[in-house]
Amino acid sequence: MKIVVIGGTGLIGSQLVAKLKQQGHEAAAASPRSGVNAVTGDGLAAALAGADVVVDVANAPSWEPAAVLEFFERSSNNLVAAEATAAVKHHVALSIVGTDRSPDIAYFRAKLAQETIVKASSIPYSIVRATQFFEFLGAIGEAGVSDGNIVVPSALFQPIASSDVADCLAEVATGRPLNGTIDLAGPEKAPFNEFVARRLKAAGDDRPVVGDRKAQYYGVAIDDTSLVPLGEARLGKTPLAAWLTHL
Repeated sequence: MKIVVIGGTGLIGSQLVAKLKQQGHEAAAASPRSGVNAVTGDGLAAALAGADVVVDVANAPSWEPAAVLEFFERSSNNLVAAEATAAVKHHVALSIVGTDRSPDIAYFRAKLAQETIVKASSIPYSIVRATQFFEFLGAIGEAGVSDGNIVVPSALFQPIASSDVADCLAEVATGRPLNGTIDLAGPEKAPFNEFVARRLKAAGDDRPVVGDRKAQYYGVAIDDTSLVPLGEARLGKTPLAAWLTHL
C-alpha cells in the first residue's frame, strides 16, 4: 500500500513513516523539505500519484490566528482536491481533542476548520483527535513562568507519548476509513500541574510548579472538560514514568 504522509519529517510524521515501512508499506514523507508544499500546492500532484492513503500530520509554523487558519484551510483544500484527482482512497487527519470545545484557542479553531473541509470532501476519511504530547510538557511549563515559579492550570489533563500517536495513526491508515472521528489520549489522567511537575523534576528542574484553576492555557481559560476526552477514547500504552526514562 502506498501511503503519503504530509508533514512526514516532523515529530509524528517521521515516526509514522518509519512504522509504516517496518510493516512493509510504501511510505513517503512529503514536506517542504522534499519539495511538497500543501499550502501552495507545489509538488502535490507528483507526490500523490499512485497513493492509496494520505495522512496529514502537518503542523502550522505560526499560531497567529489569521496565519494558522489560512495554513489549515489552504493546505486542506489543496490536499482534498489533489486526492480527488489522484483517486486516493483514504484521507487521515491528525487533530486535537477538544477542538470543538475551546473556540477561543486560535489553533483549535483552525483545526476544526480543517476537519470541516475533510468531512465535506468526496474522499473517505478518518480523523484522529489526540491529546497533547509528552514532548510538549516542558514548553507548556515554560509558558507558565511567573516570579520564579511555574504556574499552570489545575484542570484535568491526559497527555500522550508521540510514539503512541504514531502507532494509532499507522493502524487507522492501514484500515478501512472510519468516515468519523476518534479520540486518543494517554493512559493517565491527572491535574495539569502534576504532569508538568513530574516532567521538570525528571529533567533536574526544581522550580515549584503551582496549579491554579484560574491560570490560562496559552492565554485561554480552561476547565476539566477542555483538553480531555469526554466519551469513549482509545488510550496509549506508554505511562509518563516510562517515557521519562528516555529523557
